[in-house]
Amino acid sequence: MRFRPCIDIHNGKVKQIVGGSLTDQKDQAVENFVSEKDGAWFARLYQENGLKGGHIILLNPASSPYYEQTKEQALSALRAWPGGMQVGGGIHPENAREFLKAGADKVIVTSYVFKDGQINWDNLKRLVQTVGSEHLVLDLSCRKKGDSYRIVTDRWQKFTDVCLDEELLDRLSVYCSEFLVHAVDVEGKSAGIEVPVAELLAKHTGTVSTYAGGVGSFADLQKLKEAGKNRVDVTIGSALDLFGGPMAFTDVLNFCTEEKR
Repeated sequence: MRFRPCIDIHNGKVKQIVGGSLTDQKDQAVENFVSEKDGAWFARLYQENGLKGGHIILLNPASSPYYEQTKEQALSALRAWPGGMQVGGGIHPENAREFLKAGADKVIVTSYVFKDGQINWDNLKRLVQTVGSEHLVLDLSCRKKGDSYRIVTDRWQKFTDVCLDEELLDRLSVYCSEFLVHAVDVEGKSAGIEVPVAELLAKHTGTVSTYAGGVGSFADLQKLKEAGKNRVDVTIGSALDLFGGPMAFTDVLNFCTEEKR
């Protein structure tokens, strides 16, 4: 279980938010933490600690008046550590290469692939043709609906009809190199993980998977390690001391390093 750091950017600032609170209306979200440091500072910190493969997420749509500020924060982080981080948020074939040229190792995509409640296979294939599957991460962020977890799009605001299950992971794995899954109902709450999501990711061993959402303590990290059979990587946001939380960054690194031995 590797630690995958994050840089979430909203309204031009590095933030941690409650995931389910995000809305495009007036670019609002419930904020857990707003950093005085910029994206480049965090990228350099992650580089110093050898934490390759973390993700930068733009939380404003391109239509937002804050988008250009958010985008510049992301680009500055990519320039600070070329090849060190992934980037997601409004990615499509027309802008994917710009982010790769700016220094992204991979691009992370949800909404362009999951359109009108379904998987748009033509869009997915176009992405693969544009960037290559080795540079593509599919964000399968989900929320509980009834008895299943459904993929959500458009900054986690819209449910699709696509269920997160083993069949989906198998079908999509040939098109990408990684999966990133935010358990949105617990995202930003630091109140425990979605164990069924971690268990599902552990069943699919052919593709690297990263889980995000709800980690608030080292007990949660241990639970994720067990549920994910030590195969699922982890992102921690609001609970990390870098973002005002109780979990010390260095202790998290030590925990994950020990768990790899």
